[in-house]
Amino acid sequence: MKSEDNRITVAITGASGAPYAIRLVECLIQQQQQVYLLVSSAARVVMATEHQVSLSAAPEKMQQQWVALLNKRGVEVAPQQLQVFGKEEWFSPVASGSAAPKRMIICPCSTSTLSSVALGSSNTLIERAADVVLKERGQLIVVPRETPLSAIHLRHMLQLSELGVTVMPAAPGFYHQPETIDDLIDFMVARMLDHLGLEQSLMQRWGYGKE
Repeated sequence: MKSEDNRITVAITGASGAPYAIRLVECLIQQQQQVYLLVSSAARVVMATEHQVSLSAAPEKMQQQWVALLNKRGVEVAPQQLQVFGKEEWFSPVASGSAAPKRMIICPCSTSTLSSVALGSSNTLIERAADVVLKERGQLIVVPRETPLSAIHLRHMLQLSELGVTVMPAAPGFYHQPETIDDLIDFMVARMLDHLGLEQSLMQRWGYGKE
């Protein structure tokens, strides 16, 4: 069921998987969602490494860079549709239960962030935003990208799952016979959009189109 509130918080942390994050934000903007974007310092390093995008630490400049990146990919961003907040902007909407979106996705989610959210830490805006969504009984999706997983990682995933968090490891399938890396990216982003209650045509659903 589609939410009447089109706001969503997207957090990008320092795990491998920058292409997933970029494609997700692109799809959300295309679906007229209002995106509150949080990018950790480690995520900026990963973005530069995996996607050759050097993001500024200044939120205003980073926001301009994201708009330029999306425009380059053929996506128009309406005014205020994408807002970037710094890691210590405690007066931003995502930091308060009275103003934060009810939906949040951390993609990719580092095991460090996974731990902090599971333990209720609020040392950064990303951690606080996740804590707000949990306490307000909203929807939180985490997309961890790590292998192998230690018992510590698994315990934290179980803790979050027991709290109602959707734990969605970045583990694309192959039954749709992907031909490119973009196909693998779209597989995961399609699953994210499904769980956010948004329409998607990135991937044909299992069993559809079969004679």
